Amino acid sequence: MKLKAAGTVCVGMVGILLYTGPVYAAAPSVMPNVHGEDTVEVESIKEVVSRPVGAAALLEAEKSEEEYMALAQEAEGALWGYTNLGISNVDDNLNIRKVPSEDGKLVGKLPKNAACELISEENGWTFIRSGKVEGYVKSEFLLSGWNAKKRALEEISTVAVVDTTTLKVREQPNTECEVITMVPRGEELDVVEVMDDWVKVMIDDEENYVSAEYVKLEEKLASAITLTELLYGQGVSNIRVDLCQFAKQYVGNRYVWGGTSLTKGADCSGFTMSVYRNFGVSLPHSSRAQAGCGTKISVSEAKPGDLIFYAKGGRINHVAIYIGNGQVVHASSPKTGIKISNYNYRTPAKVVRILPVD
Repeated sequence: MKLKAAGTVCVGMVGILLYTGPVYAAAPSVMPNVHGEDTVEVESIKEVVSRPVGAAALLEAEKSEEEYMALAQEAEGALWGYTNLGISNVDDNLNIRKVPSEDGKLVGKLPKNAACELISEENGWTFIRSGKVEGYVKSEFLLSGWNAKKRALEEISTVAVVDTTTLKVREQPNTECEVITMVPRGEELDVVEVMDDWVKVMIDDEENYVSAEYVKLEEKLASAITLTELLYGQGVSNIRVDLCQFAKQYVGNRYVWGGTSLTKGADCSGFTMSVYRNFGVSLPHSSRAQAGCGTKISVSEAKPGDLIFYAKGGRINHVAIYIGNGQVVHASSPKTGIKISNYNYRTPAKVVRILPVD
């Protein structure tokens, strides 16, 4: 197997590993490389998964699929936390059911390119476990084996997990610049670049900076959405339930700056505008303008269907739909698309009620 000694951010067989130095292996022998770079040979994948090596090197090595699989089977431990990895191969979401039947009770959804543990298969249905959800999905919509590993390598991302009570997010990588927002412990921020003392992250559709001291870098594949995340509490009017259910069916679809299409792509205000339009409510295509609509309420008063706004430098720059259970659905960024987040994944700036309360 050939491994490049390259000074880049690398992806290993067990996820994205942030490393900028050369690759070393025990007692290596130097081999030629078509790219003109030094390479090393290792005896097995065990050495690969224990060192910061590149997925590109693994994919470019001149071995057959069978040889790759044999090496992978030698590895100790699971790949990305899965011993028998499966990846959903759908355009939107894959239904997870309690029993292997189209009539089975829905227990969750597996988003596009999300990961799961493949447990057993029967009559065209596969029993899976993903995140907090387990149940049956149609086998035809799953990738397994090497195909799942290849798709995972393409889809895995690095996140910065907040490891302090409240993390300050700044506009520039220094403590003198403005604090854009505050993020609570446990939230995951998409990593753009790792610097010496700072990490550049995506906060919705903008790049900002957090101190590397207060985050943990982890590799992550998307997992299933639980039924709890798809349901609401009692005492919510039908139109609010219908609006939230309608909005959530587009989770996983694209973010497109200036877009208003729920299927082909929308930005944050284009998403909320199009969702509300389906229920006969006209909103302007601007988060700042939408914040001036309806009635301002407190966060504690928020009900499913209300709009929650976020700001940068005191100016509204993002909007989401509150869906209950402390969560929002929103068109977040080109990388994540339409997603579900905790309502306080960043500090809310304003809450507005558009729909009447029964």
